[in-house]
Amino acid sequence: MKIEHIAMYVNDLEKTKEFFIKYFNAKANDIYHNPKTNFRSYFLSFDDGTRLEIMHKPNMQDTNKNLARTGYIHIAFSVGSKEKVDEVTAKLQNDGYEVISGPRTTGDGYYESCIIAIENNQIEITI
Repeated sequence: MKIEHIAMYVNDLEKTKEFFIKYFNAKANDIYHNPKTNFRSYFLSFDDGTRLEIMHKPNMQDTNKNLARTGYIHIAFSVGSKEKVDEVTAKLQNDGYEVISGPRTTGDGYYESCIIAIENNQIEITI
C-alpha cells in the first residue's frame, strides 16, 4: 500500500504551484477547472512519483494554523543530503520564509529543518 497523493486547499493556487516548482522541483499538470463549482486544482508531481494536489474553491474558511493542534501538521520533503537540506533551507530563509527549527540532527536521528512556508503551512526538509 502507498499514499496515492496528499491534497491541500490554498488561497493562491498559482503562487503555491510556483513555490513547489521553485523549491522542490515539482512538475505541474494542466489546471483542472470545474466551471459549475469554480473549483480549480493542479496535481504536482515530484521526482520519486509522489504527488500533491493543490486546490482552490470560492468561499473557503481560512482558519489559524496553530502548530500544536490535532490533524495534519506538516509535509516533509527528502532532498537527499545534509548539504541539500542546508541549501534549500538557506534559499527559503533568504527569500523571507521563517525557519522555525534547524537545520539540525533531531533526537530521533533525522537531519532536518522546519519552515513556515506558503500560506503559513509547515514544511520539513530532511535528508
